[in-house]
Amino acid sequence: MVAKKAQVFAVAWYRKEEWDDLLKVSEDRDDLEATYEEWLVEGQKFLKRLRSAGMEARKVDVDVRELVRYCKEQGLPVNGESRANYAAEALVKQPR
Repeated sequence: MVAKKAQVFAVAWYRKEEWDDLLKVSEDRDDLEATYEEWLVEGQKFLKRLRSAGMEARKVDVDVRELVRYCKEQGLPVNGESRANYAAEALVKQPR
């Protein structure tokens, strides 16, 4: 019998004090919520949907300066895909 390894989803979690900075550096800023408060409501709904579907989802704190550095090093634009990749890589590096 083979044990199935659970998949963990990284959810990028932003800081209120950095929300405006995130909007400034993101190429897809028009796709993001205008305020942190709006994003927070949507982020919490997203976590709830994942968990209700039986998935393990973990918040990953995103420091906008680190995100920008990561994108520059990888030659990536700051957008949804890059933010998701950053969160996934950060989750792997977190202690369990």
